[in-house]
Amino acid sequence: MRRRAMRGPTTDRAAPRRRRFPTRVADAGPRLRIAHIAPVATTVPPPKSGSVELMTSLLTEGLVARGHDVTLFATADSTTKAKLHAIYAHGYWHDENMWPWELYEMLNLAAAVERARDFDIIHYEAAYYPMSLAFARLSPTPIVQTLHHSPSEAEIALWSRYPEAPFVAISEEQARLLSGLRVVNTVLHGIDTENFVFREKPDDYLLFLGRFTDGKGVLQAIEIAKRVGMRLILAAAEDEYYREKVAPHVDGTRIVYHGEADYPTKVKLYGGARALLYPIQSREPFGLVLAEAMACGTPVAALDRGAVREVVDDGVTGIVFEDLEQMANDFPRVFDLDRRRVRDRAVARFGIARMVDEYVAVYRELVEAPRGRPRP
Repeated sequence: MRRRAMRGPTTDRAAPRRRRFPTRVADAGPRLRIAHIAPVATTVPPPKSGSVELMTSLLTEGLVARGHDVTLFATADSTTKAKLHAIYAHGYWHDENMWPWELYEMLNLAAAVERARDFDIIHYEAAYYPMSLAFARLSPTPIVQTLHHSPSEAEIALWSRYPEAPFVAISEEQARLLSGLRVVNTVLHGIDTENFVFREKPDDYLLFLGRFTDGKGVLQAIEIAKRVGMRLILAAAEDEYYREKVAPHVDGTRIVYHGEADYPTKVKLYGGARALLYPIQSREPFGLVLAEAMACGTPVAALDRGAVREVVDDGVTGIVFEDLEQMANDFPRVFDLDRRRVRDRAVARFGIARMVDEYVAVYRELVEAPRGRPRP
């Protein structure tokens, strides 16, 4: 049986909205030559879902806007102002013959390492696991990896064979899970706040936006919507979990299945919602939908799991609940929050400029630091 990548495919090729980046002077230090390695599952930026590809795009374009010399290693149908190095016409989410997917990812990474002397730093976006560790002692250029999921203890034990390899954590929650590895900094995700439109007067519905899995809490979101007597819109790609577990609850009136949303539709859904439901069951290392919803002025109702308290300012941009019972009983508190304040706080905390600043600081630290002997 063919083993497929963990994230589900995206089949709609609708182009995402073009992102605008402010004109900025170059950073104080010398221009950096950066290899930025994206996953090769789909385009960068993605047509619909794909948070890793989205973050890769935002950071790449932000670095280019600062005047850095960036080469993006991604699929040929990607859109970027950086130099694009592509060895695949498209991603494996769109072509079942691209198997095994791990080899396609590895060869894309290897293409950057083979040109290592052309760069000051290589940044690998690890959508699944940091296969870049295999090159840590072979590359003459430092490789830094950003992980986009919560690792298990077994994974950490394996990765600790390369204790000198630098990681950037996407939250303090993830940094704790990476204990024993070399975490050089924590950089929270940034979002394109200019393109998340503020809406002061929403419609009368709640929103769940995310993959259909046990860990994302979609069944719990349905339970909360029913208990508070509000319409719930579900926006995610249909999969086996949806068909088996979620679809029986969808009646088209109170529980509505929207389907996977492209970028403009996602912004519209966020802005129209009275609140985003985030009854997360797993320990997510960030929660991008939280920041995106808040940038539209939409407060969030979230369970206290993973990095939620790092993203949500409890009582300002949302309410963080201990359990479902408390969420159902105290839900009206979410509607008391000032949507303008929600928006302003999200813009202040999650703008792209802040994320770019912090990554550039990491790059400079690694480039300027002497490289020690590899540990046995």
